[in-house]
Amino acid sequence: MTYEYYQEVANDFENLLKTEIGYDVIIYAGENENIKEFHAHSNILSTRSQYFCIAFSNEWAEKKDGKFIFKKPNVTPELFKIILRFIYCGRIDLTELQGSEVLKLLIIVDELNIQPLVSCIQNYLINHQDEFLQQNPIGILEEVYKHESFTDLWNHYLNKICEDPKILFESHKFTSLKAPLFKLLLERNDLKLDEIVIWDSLLKWGLAHNPSISQDFTKWSKEDVKTMERTVHELVPLIRFYHISPDDFLEKVYPLKKLLPKDLIDGLITFHVASNKKSIGDIRPSRYTKFVYDSNLIEHQHFAIFASWIDKKSLHYNVKNIPYKFNLLYRRSRDGNTPQAFHNKCDNKGATIVVVKIANSKQIVGGYNPLQWNSNNQNKSTIDSFIFLFKDKNDLKTARVSYSYGDGYSIKCYSGYGPIFGNNWDIGCYGNGDWYSFSGGSYPKIDGINTTKNGNFQVDCYEVFQVIKK
Repeated sequence: MTYEYYQEVANDFENLLKTEIGYDVIIYAGENENIKEFHAHSNILSTRSQYFCIAFSNEWAEKKDGKFIFKKPNVTPELFKIILRFIYCGRIDLTELQGSEVLKLLIIVDELNIQPLVSCIQNYLINHQDEFLQQNPIGILEEVYKHESFTDLWNHYLNKICEDPKILFESHKFTSLKAPLFKLLLERNDLKLDEIVIWDSLLKWGLAHNPSISQDFTKWSKEDVKTMERTVHELVPLIRFYHISPDDFLEKVYPLKKLLPKDLIDGLITFHVASNKKSIGDIRPSRYTKFVYDSNLIEHQHFAIFASWIDKKSLHYNVKNIPYKFNLLYRRSRDGNTPQAFHNKCDNKGATIVVVKIANSKQIVGGYNPLQWNSNNQNKSTIDSFIFLFKDKNDLKTARVSYSYGDGYSIKCYSGYGPIFGNNWDIGCYGNGDWYSFSGGSYPKIDGINTTKNGNFQVDCYEVFQVIKK
């Protein structure tokens, strides 16, 4: 029978690091005033790190008074202490570090070629520092790109940017993005950005690299055109111009036709005037389906949040893993602004979610009915319904949700009214099409909804989606 005492061995090695008994290596970590001397053992370092193994075997490490000397000015003492502890006992605690410190640690660990720790830190950044990328997307992406061993982190960040391009394209440092990275992004099929936005972004990027050229392209000289063409020529073919609307093509692309290859601009002209567009030849498919859920009010990220709220998850689903289908049943601008139109489209369709765009604002409000709508003039009780607010639909962090208390008025189904949530009209639509929101009903109050003093608010449109479990 075999007995294993890994924990005791790890404890003993960690104690050896603390006592420094028999050390033969001195390592200076940090620089200037922030420098610290560490003592270690060459046998342990060379066994656990390929970097130290090569250093000792090739004898290129400095040696003085029988002890190896290393100087690591690019590593802070705090980070090197973490690395040394892992080398000795296999333990590491990253919870007290900021995302930028964890990335620095990863870079040093890669230099020291401690592969198990490279994988560990990448997984930590992916699973526990997911918001880190938004702090400095350009710098982080470029740093990760330099290291071939950061494959998992690179793929995660690239997928995240493709899923939510605003992280990068709306960054104030976007124009400093290096051309190879820009090219990699434009080659992606899953970049969720309209082609005209990509074109506008490319022009913005090109002008930033040529500050002497006017922002007004009508004032460009022939030399300016040539300069811009040289700047963007490798990236222009990656834009899928055939998926730009005729209006945008005429207004934003055609006036700059000299930046495009002649065969491309000729094909685009034919495409926009030909009655049979199939004759154009091969056209690259759209990068993504813009309206996966056929909404004119919200994007796919909102539906991921709805799904999380439906399942009462504290963390939001990824848009690729939404466990529900959202089928458009009703749109006010399309189907009519009457209670009859709403009930004709939405009654007896099972669970639904109502999405309302408040006029003259970026606010989205609405509610989830896990039961069904009908015209029986009755109230319904449930603890699974909710109302919600996005104070700014473009900023998902402004999302708020409020679940029903479970009283007998969670859902109100009346033939002469539109959708109503709550006994006190927490959110609801009157028979004349006006919307109201009052607090103190069947749901905890959500502050911040733009209403008048009498609780009324005007809407641009509202949509209702059937919710079906996949």
